[in-house]
Amino acid sequence: MHTSEVGNNEESMATITGHLASFSLWSSSSPKFPNSSRFSCSASKSPLQHGNRMAYMDFPYVSPSHKDLMVDLASTLDTRLSSFLNPCNLPPDVQSYQNDTGTAHAALHLRSGLHSSPIDFMLGSWLHCALPTGGALNITSLSAYLNSSTDAPNFLIELIQSSPTSMVLILDLPPRVDLVLNPDYLKTFYQDTQLDQHRQHLDKLSEVKPYFSSSLYIRAVVSPTAILVRIETERLEEMIETHVGPIAKEVLKTWLDVCAFGERVVGESERDWLRKRDDMSKSKTIEIDLGSNLPRLFGQETANRVLEALKEVF
Repeated sequence: MHTSEVGNNEESMATITGHLASFSLWSSSSPKFPNSSRFSCSASKSPLQHGNRMAYMDFPYVSPSHKDLMVDLASTLDTRLSSFLNPCNLPPDVQSYQNDTGTAHAALHLRSGLHSSPIDFMLGSWLHCALPTGGALNITSLSAYLNSSTDAPNFLIELIQSSPTSMVLILDLPPRVDLVLNPDYLKTFYQDTQLDQHRQHLDKLSEVKPYFSSSLYIRAVVSPTAILVRIETERLEEMIETHVGPIAKEVLKTWLDVCAFGERVVGESERDWLRKRDDMSKSKTIEIDLGSNLPRLFGQETANRVLEALKEVF
């Protein structure tokens, strides 16, 4: 599982999870998916079922520590932002779906923000399938985005696990302005919050190595304190509990306290620019990445259903 091909597959599959961040274009420099008939899922687990559908908060295919972390983060976001969010109104067959042969499974959970709030939407997802090269791939993703009433960063975490001993962690508060032109923004959200201490902590661990995306676009849009690492260890469960989990929770707390509830207000002219930037990112993700890759894994009918539901929200 250390080949460049597996790395590229991890990037391509990450796009399917449905997070609509500016650096969700994982597949832009990766090989296209093979036909869905070539995929087969691991049968080592029997996932929890809800009316023959797997719910987002089940995280049915990942390890206990991986699941506990995602449930904790999702619950924290849901609790803190609940009064700002609409209920999830995605159709049941979009909240949970699979391909025709039942060999690839995914779930989506999306709550849009109230017009009176600074929240654009909260989006969570998971995906499980097998890699064409062998072994199962599990991706869990959680993100929260602010609307044009503020220019504060968004939140994103993604765990990409290709084996019981290997995981890629992406954790960031992606900026929404040019940091060179806005040094106060850099100071407020990245320096004063001491976010870089988390990256430095992981960097000191022998099991952790930098993860370099093959996409130049991704490298261009992440923050200077972004955590993009590969963790290789037989003690992956312990690593999640001891290091990844506490760091992820602290970064989310920072985002909630400083960004979501920071009361940073922008002028009307800046709102137009932010709205255009955010819309461009979401449009590109849906039309190029998801539109290309969803059919390859889930078939055209399912892909159309998911894409149409997302377009109605955005």
